[in-house]
Amino acid sequence: MNKDNCFELGYIAKVHGLQGEVVAVLDVDFPEDYEDIEHVFVDQNSRLVPYFLEHFVLQPNGRILAKFEGFDDKDSADNLVGSALFLPLKDLPKLQEDQYYFHELVGFEVEDQNLGAVGNVTVIYDLQTQHLLGLDHQGKEVLIPIQEGIIQKVDKTAKKVYCQLPEGLLDIYLED
Repeated sequence: MNKDNCFELGYIAKVHGLQGEVVAVLDVDFPEDYEDIEHVFVDQNSRLVPYFLEHFVLQPNGRILAKFEGFDDKDSADNLVGSALFLPLKDLPKLQEDQYYFHELVGFEVEDQNLGAVGNVTVIYDLQTQHLLGLDHQGKEVLIPIQEGIIQKVDKTAKKVYCQLPEGLLDIYLED
C-alpha cells in the first residue's frame, strides 16, 4: 500500500498505561465513522505497514484509545508514538453530491467569477489554522483559502472549483 492510495486518518499521540495501549488523535470530521475498523496502516520509516487492532474505542474527549496486536507493553507501544495512521481511500465514507474531500480537488480547474480560469489545483495545504488550495497561475504558486465566500461551488463532474477571489489576491503573487 502506498500513500497515494490512502488518506491520513490521524496520528498516535502517546502511550496509555502499561499494557501497550495508545491514544490516537483523528483528523476527521466524524471520528465515530471509524470506530469499527479492524486495521490501519502505520507510517514506519516512510513505508505504510499494516497493523491489526485489538480495539479502537472513541473516547469522550474525541480521541481514540487503541490497542494493536503484538504490542503488549509500554516499551513496544512507545515505538509507535508520533506515527501517522492511514486508511485506503476506498474506506472514506461516501459523501452527498455537494460535498467533497480536499484530496479530490487536486487537478480541478479554478475559475473566478470575474477573471475566468486562473489555474489548476496542484496541492491542498491542510493547515491547523485554515485550508488552502495551491495552484499555478502564470508560473507562480497562488494560495486560495478554502472558505465560504471565496469557494462558491465545486462541480465534481466538470472538475471545476468556482470561486470569488478577494480583489487583488492574484496581484500579490504576481508582484516581483
